Amino acid sequence: MIEGVAAELNPPVRILLGPGPSATHPRVYRAMAAPMVSHLDPAYLQIMDDVQAMLRAAFRTQNRMTLALPGTGTSGMEAAMANLLEPGDTIVIGVAGYFGERMVEMAARYGASVVRVDAAWGTVVEPQRIRDAVRGAGRVRAVAIVQGETSTGVLQPIDEVARIAHEAGALVIVDAVTSFCTCELAVDAWELDYVYSCSQKGLSCPPGLAPISVSERAMQAIHARGRPVSNWYLDLTLLEKYWGPERAYHHTAPASMTYALHEGLRIVLEEGLPARIARHQKHAQAAQAAFEAMGMPLAAQAGHRLPPLTTVRIPEGVDDVQARGHLLRERGLEVGGGLGAFRGKAWRVGLMGHSSTAENVLLVAGALAEACAAQGVRVDAAAGSAAASKLLFGTA
Repeated sequence: MIEGVAAELNPPVRILLGPGPSATHPRVYRAMAAPMVSHLDPAYLQIMDDVQAMLRAAFRTQNRMTLALPGTGTSGMEAAMANLLEPGDTIVIGVAGYFGERMVEMAARYGASVVRVDAAWGTVVEPQRIRDAVRGAGRVRAVAIVQGETSTGVLQPIDEVARIAHEAGALVIVDAVTSFCTCELAVDAWELDYVYSCSQKGLSCPPGLAPISVSERAMQAIHARGRPVSNWYLDLTLLEKYWGPERAYHHTAPASMTYALHEGLRIVLEEGLPARIARHQKHAQAAQAAFEAMGMPLAAQAGHRLPPLTTVRIPEGVDDVQARGHLLRERGLEVGGGLGAFRGKAWRVGLMGHSSTAENVLLVAGALAEACAAQGVRVDAAAGSAAASKLLFGTA
């Protein structure tokens, strides 16, 4: 080994069944090996056009400003707050988990007056409470909500929240980081103004891009700002010139990640959104049935459980860190630990994108039972397998 030179890169192979990233699809890996071209090469600009067209189909929108921001899903959240809020603006935010809290912090950093509508972790934010908050807040610039709260496994009803926002003349911001291409999401039909997601969950690409879709109403509000957008890199008035007919240089785009997104979207649309959503729903229900049959209660509110991400209560007597360490060592398998109020109390099991398979349902249920047994805590693995198999294959 040459002094000062690290050993050859050799990360372990993992079965990714946590809150993200999901398993990268083999076709995506192959796409990333395509030749590098410039971010202003005519061939690359055509790829950008293709990505925009496919993103519109996946978001179910005709929005002109539908594109992929450089950065993870958090850059999509940051761009929302940076572009749509000015100091002194009022924003109403539904908070029922870690990522609702992150919205609050970002909005405050951009000088907004934040009205929180809090709900217990594991539950939805009731739309009527949002309506009451909006009515009591005076002039509201925006209403923000997380559709799929990755920290709790809750799927928030969105269309009614959007109606409430528009009744007040406010814009609606939706975090679809975990719900995009895994759950029902209709940007135009629900009249959503700003929706953002990520590349590494439902799309089964590596992390690094944040797909967004922005309504004309929202873009008009951005152009009417009294001051420039505070965040230059995520300024949508600049990015629209790069992604639009003008093709004005803005940043050196991550070509390999754009190739990945292009192929990921092709895979989504080949499967078809209805079939893809149904697949995630079926595998989530099977996994949830398995956990409950094993005597491991679910942490998210019944009727509002997020298909790609299930939160399951950790059995009494089981240490979270030890159990997840066992899974990594013995199975090469990753599930997520709890965040915030769920820290040490729940596991986050992701069955999303390429990782949403019948085989993974049975694998993760059995592996968690094994991890509990390693600490002397017995759960009924056979009952879990039978419950899952009945939903997956019609057999016990």
